[in-house]
Amino acid sequence: MEKFATSHICIALVAFVVTFLTVPLAKQIALALKAVDYPGARRINKVPIPRMGGIAIFLGLAAALAVQYFGTKVLGWPPALISHPSLDINYMLLAVSVAAVFATGALDDVFQLSPKAKLAGQIFAAALAVASGLTISRVIDPFNSGAYLELGWVAIPITIVYLVAFSNIINLIDGLDGLATGITGIAALAMLYYALMFGRVDAAALSIALAACCAAFLRYNFNPASIFLGDSGALTLGFLLGVISLLNVSRTAALTSMLIPLIVAGVPIIDTFSAIVRRTRAHVSMGQADKGHLHHRLMQEGYNQRQSVVLIYLWSALLAVGAAVITQVPAEARIVIFVTLALLSLAVARHLHLFEPVLRHHYNPKTHQDELVTPDDPAFDQEVQASKEAAERRKEELLEKIGPLAHHERLGADEETGASDTDTATHDADEAHAKE
Repeated sequence: MEKFATSHICIALVAFVVTFLTVPLAKQIALALKAVDYPGARRINKVPIPRMGGIAIFLGLAAALAVQYFGTKVLGWPPALISHPSLDINYMLLAVSVAAVFATGALDDVFQLSPKAKLAGQIFAAALAVASGLTISRVIDPFNSGAYLELGWVAIPITIVYLVAFSNIINLIDGLDGLATGITGIAALAMLYYALMFGRVDAAALSIALAACCAAFLRYNFNPASIFLGDSGALTLGFLLGVISLLNVSRTAALTSMLIPLIVAGVPIIDTFSAIVRRTRAHVSMGQADKGHLHHRLMQEGYNQRQSVVLIYLWSALLAVGAAVITQVPAEARIVIFVTLALLSLAVARHLHLFEPVLRHHYNPKTHQDELVTPDDPAFDQEVQASKEAAERRKEELLEKIGPLAHHERLGADEETGASDTDTATHDADEAHAKE
């Protein structure tokens, strides 16, 4: 245990120091490649800021794992890259998958890849992770004690979708200085606790390295930021969280172990889910950016950047603590805690109007074109009112259709009741006559 503590401390220190020292290098590379975020309508920054912070984080992670390898071979440290007995992980291939998602993000930072190309890169990286052995082949059946639900080949697409989704939920919430970095750091610490509690040494090593990288990067990324994560950083952080969460469970996963990472990453998951609902309600493309994300709503409430970020940190920390408590209590209490956290989170989301559209289609009679308008445009209120009126018409039409049908059913029921009453009366009369 003492050697484990030493190795983990060394991993964290190396990850922190290398990330911290290589951020200036990442800035120079970003500036040389013109990977810079300039101020714009949707951007918070007021000055140009380089966006390839993922370089420093990737180098920090690589250095941490190199030190762990050196410590194992030369200093006698316990091996960190040992998976659960039910898993057989090819860690070299898993490392290549992380490099692949980093490369995808870095290319996007420089060349602004199309959404399809970026998604293809993420799927390729996730497929490499699956090929390394990172899959869950069956889950415990929560409705049948001692039974399992075999996933078979379905485990492959499920794992790929899971890892791609984790990559993107961090990328989508990366809208304020230090936000995605801090949330990832909090989640990594929560997963470190889970890994240490259940003896997942590989997940623990990656968790502490990831948390240290995030802590070092925050020195440059917290408001006022001098560098952004970029897709090279945000996609890598999200992908690693997904990988660690899967390393934290065995090939046979229990419901609780699957829920833990979802609770820990609850804030970006809710933000992404609300974006899907919001854009669906507005009939706009899922890839259409808007100003309805959590950080936008908090700033519309009057909070500044730092206050908004700290509030989201506190929300994430609350969910992380809740996830830790869930692992220590009986099943009934787990359900109560999970439902409580879910209801509280949904209440906050509703209070901030996260599910309400901030984009509307509007036909411009002057240009004769369909345009997307925001709440700043007077046409937005017109479209909201038109949407409400359309909903009322649909409701009335539905009631008109249901009304005659319900009336017909009531008549049928009355006729049956009448017939039944007549039969009963006849039967009673026959019995009375027989007695006489």
